[in-house]
Amino acid sequence: MNIAESERMRAMLAGTGDLVVVNSCAVTSEAVRQTRQAIRRARRDHPAARLVVTGCAAEIDRAVIGAMDEVDGLVANAAKLDPRAWNVPLDAPPIAPQRTRGFVAVQNGCDHACTFCVIPQGRGASRSLGTAQALAEVEAHMSAGAQEIVLTGVDLTSWGHDLAGQPRLGTLVAAILAAFPRLPRLRLSSLDGIEIDDALFELLAHEPRVMPHVHLSLQHGADLILKRMKRRHLRADAVNLVARLKTVRPEIAIGADLIAGFPTEDAVHHEANLSIIDALDIVHLHVFPYSPRPDTPAARMPQLPRNLIKTRAAQLRARSAARRDVWLAGLVGETLPVLAERDGTGYAPNYAPVALPPGTAAGTIIDVTPSGLREGLLA
Repeated sequence: MNIAESERMRAMLAGTGDLVVVNSCAVTSEAVRQTRQAIRRARRDHPAARLVVTGCAAEIDRAVIGAMDEVDGLVANAAKLDPRAWNVPLDAPPIAPQRTRGFVAVQNGCDHACTFCVIPQGRGASRSLGTAQALAEVEAHMSAGAQEIVLTGVDLTSWGHDLAGQPRLGTLVAAILAAFPRLPRLRLSSLDGIEIDDALFELLAHEPRVMPHVHLSLQHGADLILKRMKRRHLRADAVNLVARLKTVRPEIAIGADLIAGFPTEDAVHHEANLSIIDALDIVHLHVFPYSPRPDTPAARMPQLPRNLIKTRAAQLRARSAARRDVWLAGLVGETLPVLAERDGTGYAPNYAPVALPPGTAAGTIIDVTPSGLREGLLA
């Protein structure tokens, strides 16, 4: 989501002079700390530039960010893609082809009220990009040479709830595939498993151009913690979903977000968090050490010590790394179509990272048969 938005701003602001924009994040207190660090570093590197901050931290922590000596101005999160907020021409180009994959943000905001989350405060209510506009953005990325389109959003699976007829995400995915038969790869970013509609499930299960890679907004493996988070699924929902997907498409790779050290989490809850990694065969894991965010219900719950949270986060990462190593080792000897990035690596359809032969052109898809593992890469 941040990549998609930042690239739109980069294109929109091209040629506007000596300007530095920090597109900030506030999903955790660590993200806010890194935002402030990035602002200070940007000022050191560009002492004469105008430095403007936008994004969620600039919205949620507006007073703190705005008071920093390094900051010349703030742009509201809701206005950051509007040329009028930046005093640039309204016909500014919408997309900068900076990457081998095209990131298309088809949804923004969130209507849910998870007790740990400040995203609704920073981004507002859920709103969807219309199908015609989404198709136009996909076409622009393909014209720029993108071989893979990544659909992204804050709550991607809620796409369509605010549009006429309330279409579901599966409808949009099908429309993209039908409109662009030469698009070789379509990937989806984080999904709320409980909102995967029947049409989307069928495409994930059977459509070869939809990549076999599902990243779930899971958050925890213990039912009581999920209820205290005010999530809308239970552990069994995630287990059943993954079992159904793997039955029809065994090669599908599962990713997930897990929060370590949520308030009231005890040793039994933590063990359930660890065991969900094995139960779902999670090979792409994002671990978030819990940190209280302003004005959220979870911030008022009994908190765990920071050192315990860090320990549990490390244990989750270690369990995931062991699982991932086994998975990668199982891909050795298999011929994989890999989309080349600009750094000499690339990604297989299941998002396995692969080291590529020297001189491989970025943006091309080549077949690679890895013979082993090197520093976390198939090679």
